[in-house]
Amino acid sequence: MKTFDAIIIGAGQAGPPLAGRLTDAGRTVALVERKLLGGTCVNVGCMPTKTQVASAYAAHLARRAADYGVVLDGPVRVDMAKVKARSDTVVRNARNGVARWLAGMKGLSLLEGHARFEGPDRVRVGDEILEAKHVFINVGTRPAVPDLPGLDRVPFLNNRTMLELDRVPEHLLVVGGSYIGLEFAQMHRRFGARVTVFERAPHLIAREDPDVSEAIRGILEAEGIAVRTAAECIRLEPHADGAAVSVDCTVGPPTVSGSHVLLAIGRRPNTDDLRLDLAGVHTDARGYVTVDDTLATNVPGVWALGDCNGRGAFTHTSWNDYEIVAANLLDRAERRLSQRVPAYALYVDPPLGRVGMTETQARATGRPLLVGTRPMTRVGRAVEKGETQGLMKIVADRETRKILGAAILGTGGDEAIHGLVDAMSAGIDVDAMIRAVPIHPTVSELIPTVLGEMKPV
Repeated sequence: MKTFDAIIIGAGQAGPPLAGRLTDAGRTVALVERKLLGGTCVNVGCMPTKTQVASAYAAHLARRAADYGVVLDGPVRVDMAKVKARSDTVVRNARNGVARWLAGMKGLSLLEGHARFEGPDRVRVGDEILEAKHVFINVGTRPAVPDLPGLDRVPFLNNRTMLELDRVPEHLLVVGGSYIGLEFAQMHRRFGARVTVFERAPHLIAREDPDVSEAIRGILEAEGIAVRTAAECIRLEPHADGAAVSVDCTVGPPTVSGSHVLLAIGRRPNTDDLRLDLAGVHTDARGYVTVDDTLATNVPGVWALGDCNGRGAFTHTSWNDYEIVAANLLDRAERRLSQRVPAYALYVDPPLGRVGMTETQARATGRPLLVGTRPMTRVGRAVEKGETQGLMKIVADRETRKILGAAILGTGGDEAIHGLVDAMSAGIDVDAMIRAVPIHPTVSELIPTVLGEMKPV
């Protein structure tokens, strides 16, 4: 048996920085990783997908060159093998960077293998037993495989295997109309594939307000992506083209055939093979580790960070989990999960930046509201760039004048939203934001304008 001050299971976004803080404080740490350093984000998530999104944007812009007075001779072609090679290089460099970072931590033991609990303070890795007073679970999630009729008869792709393609699909069938599905759908349409998206809900990205969802649908359909919403009873079957998806919809043909199928219907936590029962750690019905406001589990000395706790599904929320735990353990601070303002982005082009409540969620609270909107056609920066799709939308409490949430769907929306993220995190009200003097020409400069034009609803 080897004894440490702390054991961290998983080297995703929360694991390495926590290991760094603990070793800097003189603690001995065992960091266990069974696959690849860096977790989902580095290896099969943010970094490779956004690298390929950038390639798709370059192809799209090249096709629009004439709109900007730029003349290109001949059609735009995409070399998918080079696109893949570029994203592979970005991933490899990032993963190597994590390895160098960990190698420089004194007091860290990096173990490769599958960790399983033997008790609340004991973890087995292969033939070794590790013991520590503090154990941190950071095992992430993996693609969910839905129970769809015919799925066992049809080859399908997920967010990881999509990144292994070195040829553009002839016709990509995307089952799932949320973040992962839509990013890959637009990306491969711009690479040259035909694309059809199937979504069971009445709208794409069901968590968003209908006006935002419909604006996203319009953007995708304008590029030639077929969108099938309210797609009930989705079934798959073999087809000469590769595969076919059959649905019950009010509009459109009942069956669509294609060369490739991408399943993008949620994620599931990597907790089912950790032997959490031997540690007494509780999970919810979906397998996510149950945590309190400090990310502690029901077992003293055991915490869960990152996607596996079900309290966030993004790199930035995983990193914030690390910050909360480290601050409470090492800095004698009192940081809480409930202090976090939720924010995220959808990386279609133009991107959607989101923070706080949607209008629908705010209305459900019953409080009096102020709502302001502005189409990107009335944003100077968007007009100058020739990228005027989308809208800006902000929701506030009419009585307290506090900002409750916002969506910026448009060029630079993923960056411009941070002005509102910061304002909400700092508790700045509408009136203080209106008095700000932003830089021109930017997308962010219209935030005070939208706030000043808000109307009661």
